[in-house]
Amino acid sequence: MDALSSEIWQSVALTVELASVTTMILLVIGAPLAWWLARSKTVLSEAVATMVALPLVLPPTALGFCVLVLLGPNGPGGLLASFWGEHTLAFTFAGIVVGSVLSALPLVVQPIRSAFVAMGNHPQDVVASQRVSALFAFITVGLPLARLEFLKAGLVGFAHTIGTFGVVMMIGGNIPGRTKVLSAYVIDYVQASRWREAGWVAGGMVMFAFAVMFTLTLIDKRCARRGT
Repeated sequence: MDALSSEIWQSVALTVELASVTTMILLVIGAPLAWWLARSKTVLSEAVATMVALPLVLPPTALGFCVLVLLGPNGPGGLLASFWGEHTLAFTFAGIVVGSVLSALPLVVQPIRSAFVAMGNHPQDVVASQRVSALFAFITVGLPLARLEFLKAGLVGFAHTIGTFGVVMMIGGNIPGRTKVLSAYVIDYVQASRWREAGWVAGGMVMFAFAVMFTLTLIDKRCARRGT
């Protein structure tokens, strides 16, 4: 029992690490991407927006399989891994980070993009009036005005990654200490007819999800009272 508890806490630590790394990557690449999608009027931008949104409707196993092929020995991931003596990024922590980022990307990009769209032409007016670069406008105007959506998107991305399973399972397998996330224990316990343990893990994840959604509701209400 002590060994099993140790495995679960190891999985909790792995899951939190995965969610933290994934969220940081999502915000770093998601904000500039959302800015470009909000400002660009080209067909290319709409095609990219459609690709970003695909994980919302794709089955997680299908997305995971596609990423698995890309990360495998015959894909770009295998080529990249060869630089440090490996032959694949599949079944590694780096691999499940890639899958988690792609899975949660639309949940981060879309709300930030909507916030940038709601700004209208204000950023362009700043660029035109002060003769500064678009990058300067993004950093000094776009990000501060979208800070609340930025925060909310980060929370959603983090919570989504905590609860992810299908994509991680396809890419990383179920390797304790390396790729086995907390949600995998629910499946393991149910298959072993250990309903009590499955209930504890699932209940903890439900409480965490409730806390995140409740926090988002409070943020929205506070913004509404301030008129922002």
